Amino acid sequence: MNPPDINLPDVHAEVTAVFARYEHALVNNLIDELDALFWPSPHTVRYGAGENLHGIDAIRAFRAARPAVGLARQLHDTVITTHGRDMATAMTLFRRAGSTKLGRQSQTWVRMPDGWQVVAAHVSVIDPPAELPT
Repeated sequence: MNPPDINLPDVHAEVTAVFARYEHALVNNLIDELDALFWPSPHTVRYGAGENLHGIDAIRAFRAARPAVGLARQLHDTVITTHGRDMATAMTLFRRAGSTKLGRQSQTWVRMPDGWQVVAAHVSVIDPPAELPT
């Protein structure tokens, strides 16, 4: 049984909207928007498919150097869970056109004075398990 503060409808709607905003910024390489959605702190962490980024400066440098092509993807099995009014997790699977790999993304969102921001993120790519469609 879930405690009553899990997935409060108004908070869940807020995080769902900011997650969609993030996805739009990601696939369109809107670097300033992506930057605004990450907590500007040396404590922010982003582990990517090929990089381990500690701190907002490292994340910003990665975003600035990343190629702006081939970013489109299809999300599926997205699960957003809010915990109280100020913390949430967002987990999703994704596929890129022409790839047989399965991407996995997780984010921890916290309500900050400037709105919802990612404080920790992880992206990895694997061969799809046999039970998932290719």
